[in-house]
Amino acid sequence: MTAKAHHRLTSESVTEGHPDKIADQVSDAILDAILREDPQGRVACETLVTTGLTVVAGEITTSCYVEIPKIIRQTIRAIGYDDPDFGYHWENCGVVTAIQEQSPDIALGVDTGGAGDQGMMFGYATNESREYMPLPILLAHKLARRLAEVRKQRLVPYLRPDGKSQVTVEYDDGRPVRIEAVVLGAHHGPKVTTAKLRADLEALVVDPILPKAMVDQRTKVFINATGRFEVGGPMADTGVTGRKIIVDTYGGASRHGGGSFSGKDPTKVDRSASYAARWIAKTLVAAGLADRCEVQLAYVIGVRDPVSIMATTFGTGKVSDDAIVKAIRTVFDLTPAGIIRDLKLRRPIYQQTAAYGHFGRNEPGFTWEELDRVEAVRRAVGWSGRGSNGARPMAPRPSRGRVPHAARTAVAAASRWPAGRGAASPRGSRRPAR
Repeated sequence: MTAKAHHRLTSESVTEGHPDKIADQVSDAILDAILREDPQGRVACETLVTTGLTVVAGEITTSCYVEIPKIIRQTIRAIGYDDPDFGYHWENCGVVTAIQEQSPDIALGVDTGGAGDQGMMFGYATNESREYMPLPILLAHKLARRLAEVRKQRLVPYLRPDGKSQVTVEYDDGRPVRIEAVVLGAHHGPKVTTAKLRADLEALVVDPILPKAMVDQRTKVFINATGRFEVGGPMADTGVTGRKIIVDTYGGASRHGGGSFSGKDPTKVDRSASYAARWIAKTLVAAGLADRCEVQLAYVIGVRDPVSIMATTFGTGKVSDDAIVKAIRTVFDLTPAGIIRDLKLRRPIYQQTAAYGHFGRNEPGFTWEELDRVEAVRRAVGWSGRGSNGARPMAPRPSRGRVPHAARTAVAAASRWPAGRGAASPRGSRRPAR
């Protein structure tokens, strides 16, 4: 499969105050608390949040004790649910726990170093951004994260924790050339007018994030498209762990095996093997072996080695996909124990992954983003060409009569988290849809 000549790709993200993300963060906060005391602990916990109530259930086997209700309340407070008017409050919400030990039948396979379950996991990378991530999900995360920053810094007084973003990017010959549409949904208090909220968030959130060279007069911006978003968070929608698996990964640019990440210790290959697959795909693209790469791993419960490894380069590979698979087998130890060891996964690093994506973040703890095996994979396939620094090979050429953009600069700029407000997009360069 090769890249489409012309297409649009849309990806969404949500803030840390979205109900599903509250659930993910609570599950991972519990996991981190256990791993701090017992790195060998086995954890599979799910969270449900709704109006005035948090429920945690699952299977945990550990030698330590952690006070789960306290962890739940601390996590909710840190997210920002600190006002009873929100309908969900860290101190007043009910907390219910239903925890049991891991099944001894599952433990039989895991104790010997095998996978904790069957299934297939995918990893993906592309050189259209410096983070080796698809541009739509990268921008969507940046918008959601910026919306949360504006709230926490109280740059405006009326924002509440829930929020969503969505970005549509237009591609020519596999290269991002312009932004077609941007959507922002911001949870807010009752006193702000819709007109003021839209003006504020366009100036404080949208304009600092969107790369100017990829915005034109046809770019559409929707901010709180229904007009009001006063009722939000768990009061508006029940949240459950693992319901934002596309937000967590590649925004729909790659396939997904279906397993969620949060609340699972690294013996669960749904999580650890997905991290390994991303590590591999990013390494292969950074090595210059392909412009895009998707890696699939598949496991059987109780068996150490993956039953299959597949690599797809979508017609962009410098060597054959079969040669890449051979290199993967040579360079990477893909047993569960090997992944856990090489990526240092028995550490309390997971709560930070539970909002704004598990991939494309060059931050402490995200070991699967490291590029420490680039030369090893190049040697394994006998490749001596140039590696990729991300974004550089993807500068678009004028096509289909559209106005060309300096997209190399734009994509590079889009690939960095904003330090502050940044420069606003030129007013009048587009007509936001209201």
